Amino acid sequence: MKVREVMNRAFISLINETNLSEAAAVMLNRSLEIVVVVDNKECLVGAITKESILETVRSQTNPNSPISECLAKNVKSLNSEVDLDEIDVLSEDHFIVTETGKVLGVFSKPRIDNLFNAKSPKASLEFNTFLDFIHNPVVGIDSLGKVIIWNRSAEKTFRRSRKEIMGQPITNVVRDSPLINVAQTGKHELIKTLKVNGKSYMVNRTPVTVGGNVVGAVSLLQDISELEAISNELKQTQEITKKLDAIIESSFDGIVVTDGSGRINIMNKSYERITGVKRKEVLGKKMDSLVKQGYYNESVTLLILESKRPKTIIQKVKTGKSVIITGTPLFDDNGDISLIVVNVRDNTELANLQEELEKMEMLEAQHRTKLQQLGETVGAGENVIIVSKKMEELQELIVRTAGVDSTVLLLGESGVGKEVFAELIYTNSKRRENKFVKINCAAIPEHLLESELFGYVAGSFTGAKKEGKIGLLEAADGGTIFLDEIGDMPMNVQSKILRVLQEKEVLRIGDVTPKKIDVRIISATNRVLDNLVKRRLFRRDLFYRINVIPITIPPLRERKESIINFSYHFLKKYNLKYGLNKQIDTKVIDELIAYDWPGNVRELQNVVERLVVTSSGEVITENNLPRHFKIFKDITERVVTENKTLYTVLDEVECNMLTQALRQYKTTPKIGKALGINQSTVVRKLKKHGMRTSITRK
Repeated sequence: MKVREVMNRAFISLINETNLSEAAAVMLNRSLEIVVVVDNKECLVGAITKESILETVRSQTNPNSPISECLAKNVKSLNSEVDLDEIDVLSEDHFIVTETGKVLGVFSKPRIDNLFNAKSPKASLEFNTFLDFIHNPVVGIDSLGKVIIWNRSAEKTFRRSRKEIMGQPITNVVRDSPLINVAQTGKHELIKTLKVNGKSYMVNRTPVTVGGNVVGAVSLLQDISELEAISNELKQTQEITKKLDAIIESSFDGIVVTDGSGRINIMNKSYERITGVKRKEVLGKKMDSLVKQGYYNESVTLLILESKRPKTIIQKVKTGKSVIITGTPLFDDNGDISLIVVNVRDNTELANLQEELEKMEMLEAQHRTKLQQLGETVGAGENVIIVSKKMEELQELIVRTAGVDSTVLLLGESGVGKEVFAELIYTNSKRRENKFVKINCAAIPEHLLESELFGYVAGSFTGAKKEGKIGLLEAADGGTIFLDEIGDMPMNVQSKILRVLQEKEVLRIGDVTPKKIDVRIISATNRVLDNLVKRRLFRRDLFYRINVIPITIPPLRERKESIINFSYHFLKKYNLKYGLNKQIDTKVIDELIAYDWPGNVRELQNVVERLVVTSSGEVITENNLPRHFKIFKDITERVVTENKTLYTVLDEVECNMLTQALRQYKTTPKIGKALGINQSTVVRKLKKHGMRTSITRK
């Protein structure tokens, strides 16, 4: 609404030469509050009011003085096109409305009072129109608490129409409304809160005064629901952040968090305790820079940024500490690394904890035995070390597999423990009360394997027992048979095994009547059966029959986090066996972790037994390690300078180990035992490297 729409166009003007007494007479005779003063060209000079004349009289000014000497100070001029919402209409007593210097009208507090109290229908309409353009709800009451202002936004907010609410007590809308107190006391209430129909509002309540008297109060509301929701969400986020910080800080393990560029953002106090590195030294710095400065010999963060996969390493810190570092990447929606969480453990602390664990293991073993007897638990067996995520998933798969009778094919390199996992399937199956028969297909001569598996009747061939013999398959009726190294099984025996799987029956050599049997077959091989099938060395139909549930057991080099647990497990085992109390130096553990273990768990077990038996002191040191560990370390260190591939280096190590074993041992079984691999693998690897293979197998 413009000023020209609400100004009073009926005004009296006097020229500035008029004297004071004449002006006073005009105002008195016409009961005027204000008289406009203009010059000879009718341009605005100022205005006089009752208050300005009284002040002039009090100061004993000459009554004949021109009125230009007693102009009012609290009168301002406004352009007729100014919007009312751009001015503070209550800041001055009077306004003079002009246009290009010419006076068009006046605007005074009595005029405001008329608008506010709606004495004039036209003024009321103009005023309400003005208020309806205000986005915020505006509510006004008179001194008696009755509603006299209720704009369109107030209608929407309180869901009550202007027609319904005008002239009604404000308490009909808001019970115990503080606006009444403001109208009675004349005191402001600023930045208060109010709930209306589920929304939150900030309220400013202001008294309205006219001529020095409080005539009512106005309330202006601001919707703050969204701000309040954002504030609550921020508080919740802050609480979660505090809890997360507290969890990280209270962790016994050292924790470091870096961003996607490798910069350290978070580090807890346990990291300082374990490594001796202070937070203030490294926070905010990048890992590649810290490695160059010698803080660390290498960084798991940098390895993860390169591979985008979890990693575990043994890290050397500048303080001399040796720690186990495991890093896990976190990815954003685009598949990029946003954070890397690193866990840190002290090798020394783990060794100390080992002693405490050993004291508790005897009691634990007793409880485990009782639980197994009662059938209240599913055990993984003492030779199965479950540490890595990969092995946990493998254990879960095997336990699920144990509950059904499907054939299982265990795949993996020599020495990974395929026989142990076969036993795990058997001990957790419903057949565990019946027999578990194991047979190594590569260890039995081809001409004897068929008779061992299927048996024979009396007189079926020269040298046969006169009473005949029951086969291992028939002996396992109702139970489970484990066919290890099935890839080395002769073709003629393969066809008979296929009949067992298809027809559930066996036929003894020399017999004509088959016998029904109920047996579960678990197979294992370290060979690639697909290739054998292509070369027609293994029956395709048998392969499909035994490959119903294939389970691949990862080699030890792919689960190095298990090496520490395996090492202490075997250390305890052989200490008990030989009545010793040997300990392992942490540097030896570092070497064991760094080694590639071509013979897998079997090789690790043999090495630990050798260390326990051959070391002279109470503590096993690096000097007690077999010579091939030093060869492996030397060759590995040459890789960097000679740019050799991993496979080339592994071939060299394998060749060197076999060469040394050939010099020391005369039979392939002894070589296999020394290297932690089976005899058939020894023969195959000797052929691979072109070494003499005429060694006796006895």
